[in-house]
Amino acid sequence: QVQLVESGGGLVQAGGSLRLSCAASGSIGSINDMGWYRQAPGKLRELVARITSGGSQNYADSVKGRFTISRDNAKKMVYLQMNSLKPEDTAVYYCNAEIRRLATVRAYDYWGQGTQVTVSS
Repeated sequence: QVQLVESGGGLVQAGGSLRLSCAASGSIGSINDMGWYRQAPGKLRELVARITSGGSQNYADSVKGRFTISRDNAKKMVYLQMNSLKPEDTAVYYCNAEIRRLATVRAYDYWGQGTQVTVSS
C-alpha cells in the first residue's frame, strides 16, 4: 500500500505565506516526478508545480516567482512554499507522485487527499 499525506493548508490573508508538505509512505521502490495540483470550486484540477527526481522544476505561469517546489528524496517528501498569496490561489491543493512499488516494474500515479488553502482579501 502506498499513501500520500498532505499537511500545511489553512487560512491566510492576501500577501501572506504558507508551506505545504506531502509525505509518501508504504511499500515504495522509487519515486519519479512529484507535484502539486489544485482545484478551485467549479474549476478543473490544474497543475501548480512539478519536480523530477533530479530536481528539475516547472511551474504554472500563475505561480511563477511566488511559489517554490522542493523535495527531500531521503524522506520521501515534497514541499510547496507559497509566498505573496492571492485570493485566486484559494483551492484544495493535492499532492501527486509517480511511484513504483517494491518488487514491481511499472510506476503509477498516486494522489493525496487534499488540503484546503484559503486566501482572504
